[in-house]
Amino acid sequence: MPSFRSKRQVRHSAADMFDLVADVERYPEFVPLCESLHVRRKVASGEGIDILVADMTVAYKVFRESFASRVTLDRPRLTIVVEYLDGPFSRLENRWTFRATGARSSDIEFFIDYEFRSRTLGMLMGAMFDAAFRRFAEAFEKRADEVYGTAA
Repeated sequence: MPSFRSKRQVRHSAADMFDLVADVERYPEFVPLCESLHVRRKVASGEGIDILVADMTVAYKVFRESFASRVTLDRPRLTIVVEYLDGPFSRLENRWTFRATGARSSDIEFFIDYEFRSRTLGMLMGAMFDAAFRRFAEAFEKRADEVYGTAA
């Protein structure tokens, strides 16, 4: 069962990084393999917590798969949890945690655990997914530099 964990220190505040990752509709602009992302529903449950239901399509060459997930944006705890709803996986769990390490720096933790429903699809797309997940943290850090600027 594939999983990937990454922890990076970045030169941006935890709140800014949370906002960047929470802006899921912008993912097609910079996230590896993300061809499209559409938010079906957004519910503000109060206390700084929003819940989204989103459809994401990932693509690489001739492969294209779509899946639905529930995204819980917990601003007070600076965490984002993605729960799988429907698509080609039998399981998908994704968590982001943001911790301030200074006024303009933070530690970002990314974790994903997944398994394709089809063994064949897992063999075809598994290596590609693994490579993309290894580039995720870098893609978000680069995007943060573009959006918020770099520290002088």
